[in-house]
Amino acid sequence: MIKKMIMVVGAIVIVAVGVVAYSFFKTPETASGPIEAIPLDAVNAVESLAASAGSTTEVTAAVLAMEGDSGAEAQEELIAAPEPPADSAGETGPAEEPEVEAATDVAADVEAVAEAGTARPGEANQVREEMTSTPIIFEIVQAESEARFLIDEVLQGDPTTVVGATDQAAGQFAVNPNDLASIQVGIIQINTRTLVTNNQYRNRAIKNRILLTDNYEFVTFTPSEIIGLPERGAVDEPLTFQLVGELQVTDVTRPVTFEVTAVATSDTRIEGTAKTTILYPDFELFIPDSPSVDTVDDEVRLELDFVADAV
Repeated sequence: MIKKMIMVVGAIVIVAVGVVAYSFFKTPETASGPIEAIPLDAVNAVESLAASAGSTTEVTAAVLAMEGDSGAEAQEELIAAPEPPADSAGETGPAEEPEVEAATDVAADVEAVAEAGTARPGEANQVREEMTSTPIIFEIVQAESEARFLIDEVLQGDPTTVVGATDQAAGQFAVNPNDLASIQVGIIQINTRTLVTNNQYRNRAIKNRILLTDNYEFVTFTPSEIIGLPERGAVDEPLTFQLVGELQVTDVTRPVTFEVTAVATSDTRIEGTAKTTILYPDFELFIPDSPSVDTVDDEVRLELDFVADAV
């Protein structure tokens, strides 16, 4: 009986070792294809620009921008006003005047601003142009960009920083340089199957045992908020701001904030870097033990050096 039990345990151990060895040394799946950006709808960007102004018309936009007037509310009330009630004979009565006065007030306010000299010459026209201009769509140029992770470890007594990098990063964003508050940043994706370090065995361990890239090909960042942008930008003027959103690694999603530095090197090109630090246990990632690795830091630094061209 004891002999049979030893044989069973031995068989289980051999199978377990074989499974672990296979997971370490099997060849990971390659990328399903060149990564492509998820399109950012330009129409939505324009609508977002109008919404951020609090108005859908040039006139009320100018009023709001220069005076903070409630012209938008007046116009909305005018549009939403019900039809005049019918009298007992089925005929409609005279239109009520408050809504008409509200619309008249909006136009009058624009004229009053110009006449009173509260705006610089031509400012009303400038506001109208800014509020109705179409944002420019930019797309990450993969051949000139790099996404990477950095993690510190002690390898056989020597501190070292492991770097994994790929150029397979994709995303789009829409920018109106005259109204940076209206910027839209689309979903950013990184193809984890293309990440490489300076060690092929580590590459396989990362893909097969940590990021499980056969099942989860992409790391995805979905932006939700931008903090710290000025109202306007100019060519060769660096900007720093925070990009807040949800980062998904394997099947776990957590809130993350990237620190971003970006500069428009021309009217059609933007370059920059986005950085953040996460704790890999927060994403339920498991780093397997290795005889050559003494310790591994919990912190992982994520960086994206990007070049984006207008499309």
